[in-house]
Amino acid sequence: MKITITDDNLQNLEAFTQILKKDESTIINEALELYFQEEQKKLLEKNIADENALTNLDFDEFWDGVDL
Repeated sequence: MKITITDDNLQNLEAFTQILKKDESTIINEALELYFQEEQKKLLEKNIADENALTNLDFDEFWDGVDL
């Protein structure tokens, strides 16, 4: 695996290791955990919105034209 970090992020990482007294791996793993939580939340919200878009007919619209 090859990971490239921008200069700004590298500078922030170095600064925050000193400020927070945490090593680089800990900070990166904590940041990734937050990122994945946020992305999972977005995906769930999108799935709910997509599901609602498929089921937005009311009772009369759904059964309109059906002869029983």
